[in-house]
Amino acid sequence: MTTISEAITTIKKAESDADKLIEDTEAKSSEMIQEAKSKSIETIEKAKEEANSDAEKITFEAETNAKKEAYQINNQTSEKVEITKTSATNMVDEAAEVIVKSIL
Repeated sequence: MTTISEAITTIKKAESDADKLIEDTEAKSSEMIQEAKSKSIETIEKAKEEANSDAEKITFEAETNAKKEAYQINNQTSEKVEITKTSATNMVDEAAEVIVKSIL
């Protein structure tokens, strides 16, 4: 009977060891899942920060370029206004001469 008793004891120990191994594996699996979730959240947050930073840089560059373009347009417009003004002033003088000649 000792042999059957030893076999039963060995089987019970094997079952107990198997149960412990399953528990340890489940705990390790749960820990790995939690770690993966944590890392994915970190990665997502980092990506969001980088995207925001890139968006701010792009916005700043676009604003800077728009200001430069507006400044250039303003300067060109001022030059054209001055040319038109000078041309109009010259025409006033010519018109005055024509009027004076037609009256005399």
